[in-house]
Amino acid sequence: MLDDRPNFIESKDLHSTWCSTAALAKFKLQDMLDPADGVIHRDEIGKATGLLSEAATMTAVWPFLAKAALMEDKLKSIREAIKTYSAAGCAGIMDTAMDENAWEALEELRSKEELSIRLAAYWLISPSNTDEENMAQVDRAIALHDDFRIAGIKVICDGVILAFTAAPDTEMLKRFVQKLDSAGLQCAVEDAAIKLAMGSIESVGPAGQRHRIEHLELTSPGDAKRLSNLMITAPIQAVHADPAILRAWPKLLGQERFRRAFAYREFLDDAHPALGTDPPPAPHIPPANRHAATTQPSAKESKLTDTMNAHFALPLAIAVSGATAGSVFFYFANSRAGTLEAGKKADFVVVDMPMEPRKLLEAAMIETWFDGKKSGSVRPDYGWLFDQFASALKSFLRWVLAPYLYLRYVLRLEGNTLSPQFQAFYTSDFHRYKI
Repeated sequence: MLDDRPNFIESKDLHSTWCSTAALAKFKLQDMLDPADGVIHRDEIGKATGLLSEAATMTAVWPFLAKAALMEDKLKSIREAIKTYSAAGCAGIMDTAMDENAWEALEELRSKEELSIRLAAYWLISPSNTDEENMAQVDRAIALHDDFRIAGIKVICDGVILAFTAAPDTEMLKRFVQKLDSAGLQCAVEDAAIKLAMGSIESVGPAGQRHRIEHLELTSPGDAKRLSNLMITAPIQAVHADPAILRAWPKLLGQERFRRAFAYREFLDDAHPALGTDPPPAPHIPPANRHAATTQPSAKESKLTDTMNAHFALPLAIAVSGATAGSVFFYFANSRAGTLEAGKKADFVVVDMPMEPRKLLEAAMIETWFDGKKSGSVRPDYGWLFDQFASALKSFLRWVLAPYLYLRYVLRLEGNTLSPQFQAFYTSDFHRYKI
C-alpha cells in the first residue's frame, strides 16, 4: 500500500474485500473468528492474509465504515444518489441491502425534506451464529413494514461464480419465509441457490406473497415454470450479461452450462420478469440494461462483437415494460404506479429512444417526473443564471440607482448644497449611471 493508513479494496461484486495490514488491525480481524457464512482467509500459520469473503465483509468492514461516516456526509450522499437516479430516468428505486445505518440516515433526511423518488427497501439479514439473532433481524423488518415501505428481507444464500462462494441454509430460509408470509412481507434471495429457495418458499404454503429470487443468472430447464407457479418474481439485472465481463464463465462453468446462462426468454414465457439495474456492482443507467436484455454486443466494449446467448433475448417491448409495470407488480405497488392510468401516481420519464435493439445505447433521457413534478432533467437548466442576474440587479437598484436618484432629484428639489468633496465623488463615480 502507499502508506501506513488503513486501506481496503472491494471487489466489483462486493462479495470480497482485500485489506492492508493496517486495515486488518483497524477492523480487529486477526483474532476474529470466521462469521457465519463468511471467511477470513489465513495463511498456513493462521495469520489473516487480508482477503475477506462474503459475510466477513458484511460483518466487519461495512459496519465500521458506516459508523465512521458523519451524518451530514450520509445525507449528502443520499441526496446525490436521488439526484443521480432521477437524472438517469428513475422515478423509483429498490434498496435490497437496507440496514440500521442506512435506515437512520434515511429517516433523518425524511424529517428534513420530502424525497423526490419512490423507494421500496428489503432489510439485509446479516448472517449470525444463532437462530435468535437471525430471527431478531426478521422481527425488526416486520416492525418497520408500515414505516416507509420496508417490503421484506434480503437473504444472501449464494455467492458469485467467479469466487466459487455459496453457503445456503435450507432450514433457516424456511423459517424466514414462514415468518414473513404470516406478516405479509416478502423475501428476496440471491440466486444459485434457486432450487433451495423455491423449495423453501413452496414448503411454507400457498403462493401469493410474490417473493423474489435475485439475478437468476444460471437456471435449469423447468425453473421458470416453477417460478411462475409459485408467483415468485424473476428479477433481471441484464447488465450482468455483458459479454465483456463474462470471458471466464465458459471455462468455469463448461460450455453446456454456459449455454444456460441468463435464460431471460424462459422467464417471459413462463414466469414474471421484472427488470432493474444493480448498482453499485453494475451501471445504474437504464439504456445499458435494456441493451443487454435484448442480448446485444457489449455496452462496455464497443469493439467486442460477441453476444450473450442470443436465443434467450427478450423482445424490446418486454425489456421496457419489465422495468416499469413488471418491477412495481412484485412489491404490490401496481395499483398505484407502473403504468399511465387515471388515478395512479404520475411517475414517468420522457426519453428520446430509437425503438431498435441495436440503437438502444443512443437513448437520451430528457425528463423524469415523480408524483406529477419534474424531479430530474438533462436539458440545460438556466435557472441558476437567472438567479445570478436577479441578485445583481437587486444590488444595483439598492446601492447604486436608488442613492443616485435621491441625490439628483430629492436633494436638489429641496435646495440643498452638496459639499465639494461629495460633489467630486458624485461626478467621478455616479456619472456612469445617469439615466
